[in-house]
Amino acid sequence: MISSKSITLHHLMIANKRIIGIQFSPDKLIQDLLKGLPQCKWSTKYRMAYVPNSKTNLNRIYSTFKGVAWINYNKFLTNRPINTHNQEVDANWFRTRELPPSYRRCPEPYLQRLELKRYAKNTVKVYVQFFEQFINRYPEKDLETLNESEIREYLKSLINRNCSNSYVNQAINAIKFYYEGVLGMPNRFYELERPRKESHLPKVISKEEVLRIIDHTNNLKHQCIVQLLYSSGLRRSELVSLKLEDIDSKRMIIRIKQAKGKKDRITILSSNVLENLRRYYKEWQPTTYLFEGRNKETYSAVSVLKIVKDAANRAGIRTTVTPHVLRHSFATHLLESGTDLRQIQVLLGHGSTKTTEIYTHVAKHTFTAIKNPLD
Repeated sequence: MISSKSITLHHLMIANKRIIGIQFSPDKLIQDLLKGLPQCKWSTKYRMAYVPNSKTNLNRIYSTFKGVAWINYNKFLTNRPINTHNQEVDANWFRTRELPPSYRRCPEPYLQRLELKRYAKNTVKVYVQFFEQFINRYPEKDLETLNESEIREYLKSLINRNCSNSYVNQAINAIKFYYEGVLGMPNRFYELERPRKESHLPKVISKEEVLRIIDHTNNLKHQCIVQLLYSSGLRRSELVSLKLEDIDSKRMIIRIKQAKGKKDRITILSSNVLENLRRYYKEWQPTTYLFEGRNKETYSAVSVLKIVKDAANRAGIRTTVTPHVLRHSFATHLLESGTDLRQIQVLLGHGSTKTTEIYTHVAKHTFTAIKNPLD
C-alpha cells in the first residue's frame, strides 16, 4: 500500500549556498522527523524546511523518510545549477545527472524511444519526470511485473494529493508511452479511466493594462520583450528562440521556426516595436539570438517570466500576468477589433479553429449586444 504522506525535494540557493528544500503538507510525524535532521531550518520565503546540500544529508533524508513518506525527487533533479540558464533539458542530460541513492533512473530504451520519436525537449522532460515518479513508487519491483492494478493505485494516490486532471493525464501518457511505445504492447492500458478534461477560460487583461506594463519595464531590452510577446502573440519559448534573421522588417513579419508541435509559422510585426528593436539592436548588439543572455547564449525563459511579472506588479495590475496572458490578450483584442477567427488561428499557430474559438467566450463584443435584465 502506498503511503499517503509525501515530501518533495527542491534544489535552492539561500545566502549563496546550495541547500535542499523539503516541501510537505502539514503533518506531525514529518515535522518530528525533520527535527532529527542536522541543521534543519525553516524558510519563510520558500515556505519549506531546508538543510545544507550534501550527499550525506541526501542520504539522511532518504533513510529518515523511507517507508514513512513518498520522496519526490523530480524538482530536485531537474533544477540543478547546470540547468539554471535554460530550463529545457534533453534525453542525454537525464543520462548523466547525479542521482540520490536507490533512485530508479529512467530506462535507457525509454530515452532512446523519445529521441527516435524526436520529441521536443520539454516533452522529454515531462515524460521522464512523470515516468520516474511512477517507477520510484515501486522501487523493489521489476517494471515488467507492474500491472494495471498498481498503475491504478498510483493514479489514485495522485488524486488523493489533489493533483489536477491535467497532471493525472500527463502521468497516464508517460506510463502508456513505456508499455505501448517502448515494450510494443499496444492497447494494454487503454482501459485506464482518464479524468475529464478541465475547461478553463483564458485570462485576459485590457490593452490599457498591457501599455502600463510596457511603461513599467526596467530597460529597453525588457520593453522589447514585453512588446513582442503581446504584439505578435508569441509563446515564451518562441520568443527566446528567435534569431536576428527571423525578423523580416521589409514584409513586417516574424518567422517562428519549429515551435510547438514542430510547426513553422509566420506572425505579424508591429511598426512601433520595430523602431524599438532597432534602438535595442544598436545598444545591446546581439549576435545570433534576438535576445541573448550571458556569453551570448539563449535568453532564459525564467527571466522572461520574471520580467513580465515584475513589470505588472510595478504597474499595479492586481491579476497575475504571465507571458501567456499577453498571448491570450493579443488574440482577444484582435477578435474584439474585428479580425477574422481563421486569421487569428494562423497567427497563433493553432491546429484547429476549435482551439481559437475559446477567445469568443472572453471577447467583449460577445456580451455588448446583450441587454442586462437589471438595466
